[in-house]
Amino acid sequence: MNDSTGLMAPQITTSSELYVRQKRELAELFGFESRNKYAISTTDREEVAFAAEQQKGILGAIFRQVLGHWRSFDIAFFNNARQPIFRAHHPFKFFFQRLEIYSGRDQLIGSLNQRFGFFTKKFDVHDARGNVIFEMRSGFLSFWTFPFIRNGVTEAIIEKKWSGALTELFTDKDNFRVRFVNPALSADERLLILAAAIFVDLQYFENKASREV
Repeated sequence: MNDSTGLMAPQITTSSELYVRQKRELAELFGFESRNKYAISTTDREEVAFAAEQQKGILGAIFRQVLGHWRSFDIAFFNNARQPIFRAHHPFKFFFQRLEIYSGRDQLIGSLNQRFGFFTKKFDVHDARGNVIFEMRSGFLSFWTFPFIRNGVTEAIIEKKWSGALTELFTDKDNFRVRFVNPALSADERLLILAAAIFVDLQYFENKASREV
């Protein structure tokens, strides 16, 4: 079990639904890709956690503009007291993107690994030992729905929610609902799926002018 569970709001490990909302950055109106930040809330809009890409100075800003989601970066997850509870690391990759999730004590929880998909979105969820515990397969016509399958059963679903015409057109402000279909999911499995919502955003919705990448 993740050793940072005690620092988390109980809703993260017990709620049947969570919402991940990207924080709006006005700089994006002018084509400047800013540092990714997210608020995590319950269905009644109570914010229970936050996630933010860690700044790496001027070089980090330059790489963000030039390399987009291919670059290496870290995203830290915090509770309301701004205590770090876990983090995600994205290594530099041109193909088949990967996101590694670590506990507050820097122990590997698992990873998300993109797979080749012809007109589909695909990635596998691995545990700390490298075993595939979920498969995500989003069909050609299921543009905004990302189911997590285990042994043929849907265990969780990430759904992108409509953010409004102007927001969708001009900024990267995305909203996602994370539904934990199986109430018996472990704390580590929930964290992997929660991190997957950000992986989905970075992989498929960041840089709206070039979503086909």
